[in-house]
Amino acid sequence: MKILITTDLFTTDTNGVVTSVKNLYDEMKKRGHDVRILTISDTSRSRKEGDIYYIRSVSLDLIYPNVRMPVSYHHRLIKELIDWTPDIIHSQCELFSFQFALHIAKVTGAPIVHTYHTMYEQYITYVIPSERIGKLIVRAISRNRLRKVERVVVPTGKVEDVLVKYGIRQGISVVPSGIDLEQHKIRLTEDERKQKKRDLGISDDSIVLLSLGRLGTEKNVDELIRYFAKASEEREDLVFLIVGDGPAKSDLEYLCKELEISDKVIFTGMVEPSKVHEYYQLGDIFVSASTSETQGLTYIEAAANGLPLLCRKDPCLKGVIEQGENGFAYNNEDDFYNFLFKMISSKAWRKIAGKCSEELADNFGKRGFARSIEQIYISVLEKESVGG
Repeated sequence: MKILITTDLFTTDTNGVVTSVKNLYDEMKKRGHDVRILTISDTSRSRKEGDIYYIRSVSLDLIYPNVRMPVSYHHRLIKELIDWTPDIIHSQCELFSFQFALHIAKVTGAPIVHTYHTMYEQYITYVIPSERIGKLIVRAISRNRLRKVERVVVPTGKVEDVLVKYGIRQGISVVPSGIDLEQHKIRLTEDERKQKKRDLGISDDSIVLLSLGRLGTEKNVDELIRYFAKASEEREDLVFLIVGDGPAKSDLEYLCKELEISDKVIFTGMVEPSKVHEYYQLGDIFVSASTSETQGLTYIEAAANGLPLLCRKDPCLKGVIEQGENGFAYNNEDDFYNFLFKMISSKAWRKIAGKCSEELADNFGKRGFARSIEQIYISVLEKESVGG
């Protein structure tokens, strides 16, 4: 099967879309398919690197950090993909690269399967001050885009519910995005773990709360910092390790200064993807206050690394947190403190909970994900064949 994946994002940055696309590409290649990726270049020049086609673009940093817009939809590289004649197109983003998918589908007749990754209502205030108007625009654009595809894939029932509210009620398949768990099964030795903690200025007897991911306002890391500040008044051995980068980082650092906890909060910035598992293993408890996740890949990665989880309650946590077994989903500030102090009071419980997390994470491997997506491709192509 010739599979073309279109995406706005395919870089060295670590985020949910890039991870999902890389895993889909790798697994489909292993299954014997001919797979190519069409994406947006991070420069003003187009290029081809193996199966990856990059189309030149311009920066839109003034609107949103690290966003780029292609300047051509009829480049020779796109013509090359048209001549290759894909059997199916799997689009991953609703914005710029979706136009690539539409154009190639129109010329070749290939059907489009689309994965809806992002809860745009959580991000819209970055570009439109009015939340109400922004949500109306998101719904209108989503309906317009998705009615042009043969099948919509969503990572969780949470996203399916949102799309149903938008008026999209047919052709939705729930398939959790697969994760390459191999890296997250590699364990640091206890000596390595202690040394890496010392390199960051963390003492051996500290209890480390870990947040890992993009630092955007929609992630609500400021909530975690405020909760941590209060908790650290009672437990001086608490440290908050924040791994990642993003537009909210400077504001979060300033908040730590205001709360006079800068000596207890460590910002690492972006880390190499190949080292991410090492940073997870520096934590004793993974924490998140985000409600913007479609699936929460970092939650699953944290679980795979053997961490108990303390996260704000959200539908995307289904199957990831078993309340009281491998962590807790909290509703409010009081919940957070009650659960946190319960978790830090027993090292033995955290060890048992960590093992439970590892077992739950195994349900989200990338091989099962690829098999499910392959079956969707086959059913779409069979429908096309019958319809033709």
